[in-house]
Amino acid sequence: MNTRDLKLEAVTAWAAANTEIRAMLLTSSLVNPYAPVDEFSDLDIELIFTDLPKYISDNSWLQLFGSINATVEEGEEAFEGRHAMKMVLYADHVKIDFKLYSVQHFLEDAAEPQLPEDWDIGYRVILDKDGITNQLLPPSYAPAIIQPPSAAKFAQVINDAWWDMTYVAKCLTRHDIFYAKFMSEDMMRTNYLVPLIEWYIGSQHNWQVSTNKHGRLFPQYLTPECWSAIQATFSGAEIEDNWRALFAYTDVVHQLGTELGERLNFVYPYETERKVRIYLSEVYTKKALR
Repeated sequence: MNTRDLKLEAVTAWAAANTEIRAMLLTSSLVNPYAPVDEFSDLDIELIFTDLPKYISDNSWLQLFGSINATVEEGEEAFEGRHAMKMVLYADHVKIDFKLYSVQHFLEDAAEPQLPEDWDIGYRVILDKDGITNQLLPPSYAPAIIQPPSAAKFAQVINDAWWDMTYVAKCLTRHDIFYAKFMSEDMMRTNYLVPLIEWYIGSQHNWQVSTNKHGRLFPQYLTPECWSAIQATFSGAEIEDNWRALFAYTDVVHQLGTELGERLNFVYPYETERKVRIYLSEVYTKKALR
């Protein structure tokens, strides 16, 4: 039995003996058939209490499961008053995300006609002393599956990607590496490139596939050539290397966007691409002449 399993056993035994805990669920990747699991996979545990404020204010119970390296806490106010979170990294490298519910709020959420996403992505009831989980619908695991975009969403992502490339070019010309990285990594990669790659992969697998969080499984579903082209969009701190990555972005957005547009019968903005490519080339050329 590995360290994570032993930790789960310890929490389960404590919860079973604690009369103020009425139920315990395991959620997320460990109970989702589409999620890859390795030694770093977290334990996502939900505990349902009769006296929730006591366990929010007092952290001594967290130490029952081992020496603690670090914690992050989020109160009920962060979740519209529905529950609280305590995320704990233990010295044995096991990370547990504890979601803390009151019985009342758990029952209210469980009674919703549609299963909340945190449960729909996967859950397993570990303990239930009063049958309060009986009304939970079975998980569909659908939130983990890539969903096709609407025509409007596709158009917005492609247009914004080309638009934000112009910001990167200006920042690089100014040698403003922090702003350039914000635009290329935070805005472009997170908001445009990752969804575009997800849609591209989903369209190739009849929208019955998951690439996990933030592209963790991208290499598994892409050809070596495509993955190599995507890797080229990453860069270091040198200005010239960021220019190289920016032009790699243009090629990836074109390749994935045009193929996906044809596959979904969506309009691709060829004219916008043509004009933005001219702009980028002109800015780069002027920079070289300075």
